[in-house]
Amino acid sequence: MLKEKTAVITGGSRGIGAAIALKFASLGANIAVIYAGNHEAAMRVCEICRIKHGVKAIAFCCDVSDYEASKKTVADIKSEFGTVDILVNNAGITRDGLIAAMKEKDFDDVIAANLKGAFNMIRHCSPIFIKNRSGKIINISSVVGLAGNAGQANYAASKAGLIGLTKSVARELAGRNITCNAIAPGFIRTDMTKDIEDSGRLAEGIPMKRIGSPEDVAEAAAFLAGNGSDYITGEVIRVDGGMAM
Repeated sequence: MLKEKTAVITGGSRGIGAAIALKFASLGANIAVIYAGNHEAAMRVCEICRIKHGVKAIAFCCDVSDYEASKKTVADIKSEFGTVDILVNNAGITRDGLIAAMKEKDFDDVIAANLKGAFNMIRHCSPIFIKNRSGKIINISSVVGLAGNAGQANYAASKAGLIGLTKSVARELAGRNITCNAIAPGFIRTDMTKDIEDSGRLAEGIPMKRIGSPEDVAEAAAFLAGNGSDYITGEVIRVDGGMAM
């Protein structure tokens, strides 16, 4: 149970982030949804959290790749909720293309959103965790960060970087009773994969012969956010149907 905990979820308006927000709310957590542009979707997630699960839920618009904007958002969240107990770094973008033709901006934008955004949020939340002498940080990486993928050098680099960030933060903060872990989803049924999924090719390479759901990832996040994971830190949990084993 996460009753009366405050969870901050970046990229929380849809897909995996929304599923995590709803799962945490079902366990009693108050929810701060950070979104970049889809205001209506973020408000819907918060409304479901409030009406269905009876928790406090507020949406905050923020570009997490912006250091000062993310700093202000964390301060606003602390002001509204009193503290932060759980941080889920889920915000991410793709700008796919082969390396020989990839534009510099496409590489920079993906690193900024996926990796620097996570650094910014950890940087601004960690003083709260340190003061509380407790905290859970969950970074949403990818199996692409473990194995690479043609046409996704920028995305793979950002997700591999998240794993290195996870392990370093875990070592730094472990003595303060703060854990930092990563989840590496495989192919999950979201807006990012819907066009490829329609071809029917993805499931063939997955031992479990099916595409994962955002709820599959949310279950892993709930485990890492709960008391049952208090002695687990610096770990990467694959949620991929066995694809990368």
